[in-house]
Amino acid sequence: MAGTDAAPARLEGKFAAMLVCWLLGNGCLFAWNSMLTIEDYYTYLFPRYHSSRVLTLVYQPFVFTTTAIFTYNEAKINTRRRNIFGYLLFFISTLLVLVLDLATSGKGGLGTFIGICALSAVFGVADGNVEGGMIGDLSFMQPEFLQSFLAGFAASGVLTSALRLITKAAFENSKDGLRKGAILFLAITCLFELLCLLLYAYVFPKLPIVKYYRSKAASEGSKTVSADLAAGGIQTVSQQEAKIDPKQLERLSTKELLLQNIDYAIDMFLIYVLTLSIFPGFLYEDTGKHSLGSWYSLVLVAMYNSWDLIGRYIPLIKVIKLESRKGLTIAILSRFLFVPAFYFTAKYGDQGWMIALTSILGLSNGYLTVCVFTSAPKGYKGPEQNALGNVLVLFLLGGIFSGSILDWLWLIGQGW
Repeated sequence: MAGTDAAPARLEGKFAAMLVCWLLGNGCLFAWNSMLTIEDYYTYLFPRYHSSRVLTLVYQPFVFTTTAIFTYNEAKINTRRRNIFGYLLFFISTLLVLVLDLATSGKGGLGTFIGICALSAVFGVADGNVEGGMIGDLSFMQPEFLQSFLAGFAASGVLTSALRLITKAAFENSKDGLRKGAILFLAITCLFELLCLLLYAYVFPKLPIVKYYRSKAASEGSKTVSADLAAGGIQTVSQQEAKIDPKQLERLSTKELLLQNIDYAIDMFLIYVLTLSIFPGFLYEDTGKHSLGSWYSLVLVAMYNSWDLIGRYIPLIKVIKLESRKGLTIAILSRFLFVPAFYFTAKYGDQGWMIALTSILGLSNGYLTVCVFTSAPKGYKGPEQNALGNVLVLFLLGGIFSGSILDWLWLIGQGW
């Protein structure tokens, strides 16, 4: 390996890297969260199609399948191309959602809805590229980078919710205000995705601390970081030229990593199968009528996203970070009490109780996600950490997909 940074330079650019990771985490979900956050607009356009549930159900198979393919071929994938393609696809698909609305003059109908569904599938492909690619890449760097990226996930929800509340309020009393707010919202999303694309392509690979960890991963046998190292001005050399002991490059297979970490994988699946069986579909359609009116679902989503973000920062406090494997499993299983809690709160409770319950759902989701993701890779080589990160993302997405399907069970008994 040529050009590997010396150990004293490892911390150079740490906080810049954390900021970029946070922004890239935002970008990974900003576009899709935008689609979820303007559900009030889509519910107005497509009142008969259960858009909040259908769009999620369309999105999930594509993100899961894409991630599964990349996870299987993880060791041979050019991570840089994968992530750049993903962020580029986010930008293009968001732009096309905006163009579709402008081209149809904000009219509903089956054709427009099918177009929105098709673009939701494209979002899924983009997410399948970026989410596993970034988490795998960051898994062999400092845990703070991964935590920042995951916090960016949640922050995207907070930012999109806040922007949606602002745009809704700004145009609420104007003619066609709901649509105007959605258009402005989508335009902002396009610009943000373009920013993320530029940050990943031109800024992140040149940070000294990032170059250090990628060089270290390459020295341990990783083939996925070569293009990123080249973008950072570091050229890799062959194993023979570097005179590296072949035993140093040996790594566990993806299957072996899964078997050793099956509890973490199942934990990740269970976190999200529970969360997505409630959020966002239940919060948009099954909470009854309340004094907040059309603002109610937006407030619930905003509260979930805000507390999800807070939960992702709590593990930074070491004394309250849950690292026990058994403890994590018990905590995750206990979250299934949310199902009867939400059912009875929607039926008998007032909006204050529902807001509180939604906040706890978000807090626990964010906290447990970071605990699992940052605990699992410890003790492995760089290439193994990358592979394990991809595996955990696959199980996370499997949970989201399953939860999206289970979310439809709330409609039983409601005449659908």
